Amino acid sequence: MDYVHTLKKNQLYTMKKIFTLLFLLWTGLSVTAQDFNKNLSAARSSYSSGNLTDARFEMEQMLSDLDRIIGKEILKLLPTTLNGLNYNAKDDNVTGSSGNIAAGLYVHRSYGTDATKDANIEIINNSPLITSINAILSTPILGSMMRNENQSVVRVQGYKSLLNKNTNSETGKTSYQLQIPMNNTLLTINMDDTTEDKITNAANQLPLQKIVQIAQ
Repeated sequence: MDYVHTLKKNQLYTMKKIFTLLFLLWTGLSVTAQDFNKNLSAARSSYSSGNLTDARFEMEQMLSDLDRIIGKEILKLLPTTLNGLNYNAKDDNVTGSSGNIAAGLYVHRSYGTDATKDANIEIINNSPLITSINAILSTPILGSMMRNENQSVVRVQGYKSLLNKNTNSETGKTSYQLQIPMNNTLLTINMDDTTEDKITNAANQLPLQKIVQIAQ
């Protein structure tokens, strides 16, 4: 029964991802789905033969394939410069879920080559941090208890977000982390040697609506 329950859960999650894939195709974005089609055929074959263990594995591979496809499309939406820093093309990374639905989509892009001044953007589906961040953002009393003097709540394109400040006691330079929860997707921007205005302005330049629409 556990296999059947997990398989049905994977099927529902996969259908959601398939609709996202169809959306990408419909909007004219370039999508390579050869691995997805291969695993889909294998999953059908295993399920038809009653081999639920293999069917489950193939469906998990399908989810991983879909997340990588979606991740590559999200990378195309991210800026090539952030706070005056160029992105590192070789450092771009997309990772799909592997054997665990909660792992979900992961997208990473870094900017700058100077270790004392760089930045990065990370996008994660089903991040375990979303629950605690939303608790801080949506519950005033609890939020005030959990926040410290280096945290503040800001709005970015209508999304309540958590801004974290860190000042290096040795260099005196300040870095910021901006966490933007969007439904089940968490977008995080990290920027070194910057200001609150610069990181929020950078966040406001991102196509958040398009990103969350694809990431779902």
